[in-house]
Amino acid sequence: MKRIALAVTACLCAQLHAVSAHAGTVVAVVDLRSQTMTVSEDGALKYRWRVSTARRGYVTPIGSYTAKWLSKDHRSKKYDDAPMPYAVFFNGGYAIHGTYEVRQLGRPASHGCVRLDTRNAATFFAMASDAGLHNTRIVISE
Repeated sequence: MKRIALAVTACLCAQLHAVSAHAGTVVAVVDLRSQTMTVSEDGALKYRWRVSTARRGYVTPIGSYTAKWLSKDHRSKKYDDAPMPYAVFFNGGYAIHGTYEVRQLGRPASHGCVRLDTRNAATFFAMASDAGLHNTRIVISE
């Protein structure tokens, strides 16, 4: 009986280790000055993308945040039902999300969200989904 209990315990520990090893840490760092976002997974740089953050008269909040919720096909209730595909929300109504206005990327153009090419937003969304919200950090810096 003790052998069975030990075998079951060992099996459960191995499964928990495999799950935690698979759930990596994702960190997105948004640099407001350069209008870029770098994405690292488990400390390894994976991507560097151009973004658009808040234009004059609006604010992208500076700080370090944990991802709060995801919405694949989100639309803004505040801004005329504007599409926000692959949205990763991090602070109230602020999110990193895709945009179809790719000509604006690389300079401030949003109402405060971090906008990036929709293909890149889909990649980041998938990374946040796989890692889990509690393992996804978003850092906004000047």
